[in-house]
Order: sequence, then structure tokens, then C-alpha cells
Amino acid sequence: MRVNAAIHRDFAISNIDDRLYAAFIEHMGRAIYSGIYEPGHPQADQHGFRRDVAQFVRDLKIPAIRYPGGNFVSAYNWEDGIGPKADRPVRLDLAWRSKESNQVGINEFATWANDLGIDMMLAVNLGSRGIEEARNFMEYVNHPGGTYWSDLRRSHGVDKPYNVKMWCLGNEMDGPWQIGAKPAREYGRLADETAKALRAMTPDAELIVCGSSNDQMPTYPEWERSVLEECYEHVDYISLHKYFGNSSRDTLNFFGKIEETGRYINAIGGVIDFVKAKKRAKNDVHICFDEWNVWYHRREEDSRRWRTWDWPEAPDLLEENYTFEDTLFVAGLLNEFIRRSDRVKIACIAQLVNVIAPIRADKGGKAWRQSIYWPYQLASLYGRGTALRVAVDGPKYDCEVASDVDFLDISAVTKDGTVTVFIVNRHLTETLDLRLSLTGYKDASIEFHKVIEGHDLMATNGPDAEPIAPADGKGLAVDDGTLGGKLAPLSYHVVRLKV
Repeated sequence: MRVNAAIHRDFAISNIDDRLYAAFIEHMGRAIYSGIYEPGHPQADQHGFRRDVAQFVRDLKIPAIRYPGGNFVSAYNWEDGIGPKADRPVRLDLAWRSKESNQVGINEFATWANDLGIDMMLAVNLGSRGIEEARNFMEYVNHPGGTYWSDLRRSHGVDKPYNVKMWCLGNEMDGPWQIGAKPAREYGRLADETAKALRAMTPDAELIVCGSSNDQMPTYPEWERSVLEECYEHVDYISLHKYFGNSSRDTLNFFGKIEETGRYINAIGGVIDFVKAKKRAKNDVHICFDEWNVWYHRREEDSRRWRTWDWPEAPDLLEENYTFEDTLFVAGLLNEFIRRSDRVKIACIAQLVNVIAPIRADKGGKAWRQSIYWPYQLASLYGRGTALRVAVDGPKYDCEVASDVDFLDISAVTKDGTVTVFIVNRHLTETLDLRLSLTGYKDASIEFHKVIEGHDLMATNGPDAEPIAPADGKGLAVDDGTLGGKLAPLSYHVVRLKV
């Protein structure tokens, strides 16, 4: 099956914000305890953080990470996680019906993030708490000294402020499952007043207001309009969340949910434009897609388990085993974020370790990279620069969630004399014969070609073997300004060209 595609040097979409490849980690399940942090483990460093997990994280080149939640944050007292560890209280986590030891708090997490060169994106509790606690948290984190909260931080051994710029104004405040959920107007007013207080202390803070928890919420997209009408001039981003599954075992419909995500982004982009015009505002608001991932393998089972268990500490929760099918889906979703990089400036894979995560770590044992680790890493390493428009003319299919879905899913990024194309052949059985015209580029040559292909759709990685991983590709070549060659069915390719 022949597919013609084209990129043009001058047809750009947007500069890509590096934070498109950010991540999220929550005090949930084993994400923190026996995930990134396990004192006594053979790989633990002097702070109790696992070196093996840290190395996998380091290799992802993550620019920023959202912390500490998630649903967890809506009943969290950040003060519980500071000061001497022996004095910290054990609390009940109402979000996940478990115990929180508070042995990792803001200072421990900052140590871990700083060691890995990752900026923090902190969330404040606007569920059970409000403006005062958010203000105090920022003062503790960002003020140099000479005040109660900043001097308290210094007494805890942290002399210099963290200067955190990104702040989430609560989490999923439209969700009835959320502690302190609010109607849109009430939340929008609270977010506006909190934003003004935070910006009074940190004028260059980047503030993220809660959008809909997902695009199936009954209040979507009216929620976004109502919230933004209350706080538009004082925020920088509105958050979107979406998780994906294939319980029906319909692979092509699963892949079609990427198109559905594009409609979601378009819709909220339209709401942003409407509110900006209505308010005659001068500032721009962009999208922070700060929770996304595949989540269905254990979702139904674990949703029953956690609602009845007796408040365990760091329980096994939502530890998905990701498949090769999930690899192809994540690759395609990252392509969509690249194509929508004019709207989506920040995106956070949710989560990073153990809980619906690209990295898994057995308690006391090995860590390993799941199948979805690799498209995330390849996009993070090579998907930075300027996104280019890609025109595609090839076979399409229809499915339940979308029509006219291209079997060839492709995005392109240019930077410093290179063009990198990310390609997924979504066809179940057919090889695609690609002809990609590189208009405006001379003397293009392949710098490298990586491929993930040839696995059963349900194949997985594990602690003893990682069969799903990139290999050197072959069969593609540049001839007379065209990248061409055969793409096997159900395959993912990353091709970097010198131009």
C-alpha cells in the first residue's frame, strides 16, 4: 500500500516546549515508596532513593515533573512532610484509602528531582484547603529568607529557595470523587484569588488551572468556559486529563482514540479563544495536558480492591503490564502532542514509576523499563525543536470513535540542521510503501533509524527480559529529496535526517 507524504521546511506548526515531555508522580501505591525511594535497598543512595530507578529516569531527560498529586493533593497537608522524619505524622490518604508515612516530603523530593536535573511542578491543595495554605507553601519553597516559612525551610537544612515556577491550582476539581470538589464558578473564583496571591510572591510563576478531568465529563466543555471566565487574566495554562484503554480488544479503534484526543485539544483551544475574545484579554492561555497514559489492564480489578482494603501503606496499586500494542499507541499519542504543540505546551505522562508507569521496580528487587518507556524516551530525546506540518495521502479507516483515520501516523521535528520523523504504521497486516517528500531541504541523509516492530500485540517486558526495545532499522533511504522505503505492519520508526 502506497503512502505519499510531504513536509516543507517553511511550513512550521510551532516551537515545541521541552516540557511536552514532562512527567507526573503521586503519593499513590508504590510510586514513591519502593518506587523511587526505598531505604535499605541494595541500590539505595545516601538519601534512600534507588539508583537503578534514577538512572532509568535520567535516561529519559525529563524536563519537569508534577508532584505530589493527583487526587492525593486534595486532602494533603504539605506541612506533614517537613522537619525531622521521626516527628512526621502518619496520615490517612483519603484518595487511595491507604496510609501516608510522610517520609518523603517537599525537601526529599526536591533533592531527588534536582539530582536528576528535573524542574518541579507543584500542586496546591484547593480541595480541603485554600489560599492561605497555598501561600504558605510557596513562601516555604520560594522565598529566600527572613520570614516565618522561609526561615523554617532554612532551619530544615535548605538555605536557598527552590524557585519553583510551575504551580497547579488544585487537581480535577470537577470530579465528584475529589475531596472538596466544587462547581465551576466557585472553583474558578478560588483559583483566581489563589493565583493573585501566588503571583504576588512569585511574579513570574506559571499557573495552571484545572480543566475537565476528561472529555467524557457531563460538564465538559462548559466547565472550561466557566472556569476561565473567572480567572483567565491570572493563569497561564488550563489542564486536560485523559486515559486510554482497549477493553474491547479492537486495536484500530484503540488507535483511533488518538484522533479523539485531537478533537479534545481543538475544542478546548476554541474555548480558550472564545473567553479571550469575550474578556478582551491580552494574555494567552495554553494547554497543560498534565495527565495522560494507557490505563485499563488493571483498572477495573484495582478499583474494587482499593475501595475495600484496610488502609495499607504503599500498596500494590495500578501496576499495569504494558504491551507492544500500548507501545504503538503511546508513540502515536506523542505524535499528536507534537502536531498540537501550538496549543499543548506541557504534557505529563502519568505516572512515572510503578503506578501506570513506564518504569517498574520490585520491592527489594530489580527495576525494568516497560514497553512504553521507549517511545517516550525517543520523543523526549529527539522531539525537541520546531514541529513541522506533515501532509499525508494514503489509506484510511473508520472506527467507532473516529472516521478517516490514517494508517500512517507521522510527525516531524526540525532542529539544528536535522529533521526527525516519528512514524507509526497502524495497519494490522499490510506493509506501507512510504514516499516522504522533503521539500526545501537539500542533501538530506539518514543519521540514524530506530525501529520497534515484530512483536505480538500482547507481548510485554519484565524484570528478567526487555524484548520490546528499539533496534537499528533498515530499508529506508533518501533519494532525490524523498525518504522512501517499506514500513512493516504494526511498526514504529524514528528516523533522524541531516539536512
